[in-house]
Amino acid sequence: MEDSEIIKLYWQRNEDAISITANKYGAYCFMIADNILHSIEDSEECVNDTWLHAWNAIPPQKPNVLRMFLAKITRNLSFNRFNARSVEKRGGGEIPLVLDELSECLASEADVEATYEVTELEQCIRRFVRALPKRDRNVFVRRYFFTEPVASIAERYDLTVNNAMVILSRIRKKLKLELMKEGYL
Repeated sequence: MEDSEIIKLYWQRNEDAISITANKYGAYCFMIADNILHSIEDSEECVNDTWLHAWNAIPPQKPNVLRMFLAKITRNLSFNRFNARSVEKRGGGEIPLVLDELSECLASEADVEATYEVTELEQCIRRFVRALPKRDRNVFVRRYFFTEPVASIAERYDLTVNNAMVILSRIRKKLKLELMKEGYL
């Protein structure tokens, strides 16, 4: 079923929308959650929560790209769950690594919010990422949006792990320069 038809089902408040969405995007959303949480149970729960959040958000929202709409919901729910777990125990995994890698590019949250609206910063980063060559853009998004391990990204794009890390490092440096040029740092 096409995404536009699925969205119509949500607007009609037809409960079939949830099962159709789960069948079409369940594995995709699970992959996103599991890359963040590394727990089958927590990932499954986040995916189930994604369907509820989508049900509550459509309407009034009408997503242009249902797949990305669901990815954002799943990602946010997974980060929230990860943060809740981290309060109880400090663990390893990709999230601390991803956040640490990006920390060199961003000022503290309070500094950014005091100087600029968060949406302006997001737009600046979006413009930067869209201007990257396709492979670099995909590597960056897989690492920092989908939180995929570097080894997985390297394998996907037929790179060595070291090469993928160099690509990410160069992109972060370019991002930092762009954010400095725009006055965010």
